[in-house]
Amino acid sequence: MSELNDPLAVALFGEIFMADQLARNRLSKALPKGMEISHFSVLNHLAHVNDERSPGQLARAFHVTRGAMTNTLSKLEWAGHVHVRPDWEDARRKFVSISPAGRAACDVALEAIIPIISDVVKKIGKDKVRGALPVLRELRERLDQES
Repeated sequence: MSELNDPLAVALFGEIFMADQLARNRLSKALPKGMEISHFSVLNHLAHVNDERSPGQLARAFHVTRGAMTNTLSKLEWAGHVHVRPDWEDARRKFVSISPAGRAACDVALEAIIPIISDVVKKIGKDKVRGALPVLRELRERLDQES
């Protein structure tokens, strides 16, 4: 069979794309007013690394352009969810950290979405989800290596 017309690959990615779209739609509706998934993702990342990151590091971590990340960070800074400071050694660079208000907003968002995602896992079954994770993780890692 030609690699150009691999029904298994097409079906796999079709399911991934549809699941992504449905999950984003559902979670977007549950997030606090004014918060977008990109905002939550950055706050959650900063809360977990518990350290400053440059906008470039964040852009690479999320596989977005620096411009897209700058836009997200500007909105988060305006909302008081992140602190952006200059690099004291190189004024052209900046560092971003999560603020106490950002941690609180991230916690509120998690409280809103955890019941949704937990319910989906419960309905599918923990064993099935546990079995799917290694395949999804390997898929993500391979795509990350190729980007």
